Amino acid sequence: MFSALFKGIGSSVTRGSTQFIKQQPLQNTLQRQVQTSAYDTTATVQKLRDQLRYYAVAEIAGRPFLITKNDKVIVNRLKDVKVGDVLKLDKVRELGSKDYTLKGSPYVPENVFNINATVIEHTKSKLIQIVLDSRYLRHIKNIVFVLVLLNYWSKLYNTVLIGGPVRAVHDFKTYLMRIVFRQLRRLPAVQEKINKELGTTLAGMEKSMMDKEVGLGSNLTLPAKGMTEQQVMESLHKFEGLKAADWAGGKVSGSIYHGGEDLTKILAEAYKIFAIANPLHPEIFPGIRRMEAESVAMVLSMYNAPSTGCGTMTSGGTESILMACKTYRDMYKDLKGINYPEMVVPDTIHAAFMKAASYFKIKLITIPIDPVTLKVDVKKMERAITKNTVMIAGSAVNFPHGIADDIAALGKLAKKYKIGLHVDCCLGSFIMPFLEKAGFPTTDFDFRVDGVTSISCDTHKYGFAAKGSSIIMYRNATIRKYQYFLYSQWTGGIYASPSIAGSRPGALIAGCWSALMYMGEDGYLKACKDIVGARRIMEAGVRSIPQLHVKGDPIGPVLSFGANEPLNIYDVGDKLSARGWNLSALQNPSGLHISTTLPWVNSAETFVKDLKECVQGLVDDPSSGNGSTAAIYGTAASVPDKTIVDDVAAGFLDLLYKA
Repeated sequence: MFSALFKGIGSSVTRGSTQFIKQQPLQNTLQRQVQTSAYDTTATVQKLRDQLRYYAVAEIAGRPFLITKNDKVIVNRLKDVKVGDVLKLDKVRELGSKDYTLKGSPYVPENVFNINATVIEHTKSKLIQIVLDSRYLRHIKNIVFVLVLLNYWSKLYNTVLIGGPVRAVHDFKTYLMRIVFRQLRRLPAVQEKINKELGTTLAGMEKSMMDKEVGLGSNLTLPAKGMTEQQVMESLHKFEGLKAADWAGGKVSGSIYHGGEDLTKILAEAYKIFAIANPLHPEIFPGIRRMEAESVAMVLSMYNAPSTGCGTMTSGGTESILMACKTYRDMYKDLKGINYPEMVVPDTIHAAFMKAASYFKIKLITIPIDPVTLKVDVKKMERAITKNTVMIAGSAVNFPHGIADDIAALGKLAKKYKIGLHVDCCLGSFIMPFLEKAGFPTTDFDFRVDGVTSISCDTHKYGFAAKGSSIIMYRNATIRKYQYFLYSQWTGGIYASPSIAGSRPGALIAGCWSALMYMGEDGYLKACKDIVGARRIMEAGVRSIPQLHVKGDPIGPVLSFGANEPLNIYDVGDKLSARGWNLSALQNPSGLHISTTLPWVNSAETFVKDLKECVQGLVDDPSSGNGSTAAIYGTAASVPDKTIVDDVAAGFLDLLYKA
């Protein structure tokens, strides 16, 4: 091809849609002809690059030709095309002898190529394309293909190894269904139907929410004239009087962790005294600094921390968990250079870990629980640990079932692989440390377990402090330092904060300290006996009902139970709800959950009585079920694309901010 091409240089050559005119001395033309060959393109071009540096390569109709840097190239009348550009035509095929004719004289004064092309791609050199076509690249392509194949195979292998073949098949099936469903949602008719159903659901939620607020009026702008103190107080009492669940009567699971009216008065007084306090300014509020430090120290002592133990106060359990995850991410990036961190946690871990993974770009690997004990499968957790794992976690106790994971076994894993181990005691808080003294069965869960490096504990749950306080504890200050945010280059001065928030309400710190001091060890011990005792009464009641079963062997304040087929546990929940009981619904698998609080102490036996009657009513008349909870969770379980459920949840959150 090159021979024919350069014989005609200095002539006019027409090839299909390509026409170029080359005009230059015949001597140069012959020199090029000698240097080129149609049968050894790679070697020839490389030789030209080595010997004649001013040569570059272009491409016409998929075949290369050479031009010098002195040649002027015009493509589609565009004069800014440079030597080294790759020129491609519409019809890319190998040219034959009938595709061109030679015309003109070899002696023409100017160096001009005139090319009609439709696509222009710029590359540094056509040599790049030649290398891509070489046999060496084929080996590279094969190597890359094998590496990609190994990567996907390892992911599949780990999925089967960790979750088991049944779960792997189920996850794959769910994944495929999700893809199909998402594509269906792109169809206007399908999306219109979804939007209609979503609108109906949200309208029902809005009506349920707004019906409770009838007669309140609406304040969407600042009042032109401020209210009097009496007017403000009257409005507050109206808000307080809105219809709500009977938490004081011991019919609401968790939610309100009430320590008694006397403690509530103390908390209110503490808030009044320190309403304007801000721990961001310890020089202005030294008392707040002292109370925060003492609150952390008391909880550390309760969890048997070593002398090096330390911690900080946060706004709640979620922030405590977020801080722990952020700490391990930063620490192992610094110490081990891990840029793609992973954390391995049980399926039953609190959703705050999922939030942390999303916020801090940590890969989350969830491990199945044992179907009998409902504790995390330690062997599968070990299989999931990789060189990028920065932490593992366990619960004492978890929210869904009130089960404590085998923290001692997890501690051994953490020590073996030199990674962090966080124990989530946010719910167990001030119950777990007192189980042994109260005479109840317990397990190893605190800093006495070698390998535990951090623990989160909510003081605003069974510590009975006002909402908005939790403690995150570390084995030593070296770990805690990675929680801090430090910035010394800010124009506003040196900035440092221990947790997410900058300014924080000092009144909550004062309230937390007040609750700890008022309750004391004896108060928390009595609360533990009463609360766990009430849970045991309800557990015995559930076990006495043949249609129900208790999930696992709970040791703390939580009771979780499910129904044996054909009974639907959500129908049981709806019937209990009709009697004023407010329980939490569980899914995957379905169940009902009670976080036992002090008000339940006086209502535990009544609950068992009502539960038995509700179950018997469903046995006698199965059609009496099919309530709202069963409908919601039944629909959620049947929808392959959970983004629809997410849309409902997002709509609910939107309603919370509708005035």
